[in-house]
Amino acid sequence: MSITDLERIYDRLAEAIDSTGSDSELFLVKLALLVAEAMNDVERFNALIECAVHDL
Repeated sequence: MSITDLERIYDRLAEAIDSTGSDSELFLVKLALLVAEAMNDVERFNALIECAVHDL
């Protein structure tokens, strides 16, 4: 995936978070579960969670 693609994803995600207002946490959980289902790889998804937590 290119930097341009990542920037487009970031922009779309930011727009979606802004549009959900006080439901942004629910939106992010729902999105994470949909991505996990699409990945169909529990171990990889858990590794990505650890990476995201570590880099905060």
